Amino acid sequence: MLEARADVVGSLLRPPELLQARERYARGELSAADFKRTEDAAVDRAIRLQEEAGLPVVTDGEMRRTSFQSQLVEAVEGFGEVPLEAYLWGEWRGDERVGDRSVERPRGLGVRNRLRARRHLSVEEFVYARARTQRTVKVTLPSPSLYANLWSPEVSREAYPTLDAFLEDVAEVLRREVEELVRLGATYIQLDAPHYPLLLDPRTRRFYEARGWDLDRWLSRGVELDNHVIGDHPGVTFAFHLCRGNQGSRWLVSGSYEPLARRLFRGVRAQRLMLEYDDERSGSFGPLAHLPEDKVAVLGLVTTKSPRRETPEELEARLREASRCVPPERLALSPQCGFATSVMGNAITPADQEYKLRVVAETARRFWG
Repeated sequence: MLEARADVVGSLLRPPELLQARERYARGELSAADFKRTEDAAVDRAIRLQEEAGLPVVTDGEMRRTSFQSQLVEAVEGFGEVPLEAYLWGEWRGDERVGDRSVERPRGLGVRNRLRARRHLSVEEFVYARARTQRTVKVTLPSPSLYANLWSPEVSREAYPTLDAFLEDVAEVLRREVEELVRLGATYIQLDAPHYPLLLDPRTRRFYEARGWDLDRWLSRGVELDNHVIGDHPGVTFAFHLCRGNQGSRWLVSGSYEPLARRLFRGVRAQRLMLEYDDERSGSFGPLAHLPEDKVAVLGLVTTKSPRRETPEELEARLREASRCVPPERLALSPQCGFATSVMGNAITPADQEYKLRVVAETARRFWG
């Protein structure tokens, strides 16, 4: 199993030139070759930033994605029209800098035809990044049951009569992606699963339960599908990321991991649990008591939502606090989420982002040696 004490979740702020190129490409004003060159340059800078910060694990910054979960829709036919708002809807909460924001779920959203893969989701990301670093490259993929958002009892029944049938196909697409990544040499793969903590909120839970599963089934069948994607790959480390929403420096829900911890922490076969713990919204470290002895809790103590600059001393104190629940050898440190889980990014500067990556690496060196 990977033993890195400093880790990253996935996305980094997209540079302005990449955002501009994406818009021009969508309007037909930029060729595919020129757009790819801009993407490649952004990935190069993202990798260099993480290396210079001293991180043993790097990602490609998710520079090639519209959202952390968009690559499935872009690589697989059957979903119909899926605008950016499909990934952003909800009642978002923010601090005094950004305020609250309400985004409606697009009308008519729902898978319309049987899924058919046109290409791989993230193979390009991995192969390109692997050739540009000697560090461990992490590839992030979405948890299959996250896509319950894209199944509708009204719109999707002809293609998939039940939510189960749809998510089984989603899980199979993702399982094949994992198998190809492993074949190509990937040794660190992460499933992003923010929808589980969102079930803590009664309003959000009502939406997901209206898809056909109650909370108990989300925590049983959902984990079965996650484990189907993970499969059995000796020598490959899997991470499982749980957060409470992260868009434009806003969040969706608050609450302890306690109602979920026993079944998620023990049930999912990932060896590293990436857990959001950057402020009081996440509750105490008490749920870490449910962490099995063969897993590591990667504590997201550094916020990506605000420019607040955590110090190594502050982070070491919180790690010591967590060590009262889990031995230090089964802990690691990371930011609490990505810096840009969609193209819009969080309300921080590139300098803030760099500082936060550096403080993760520096604190890990100080705390674990």
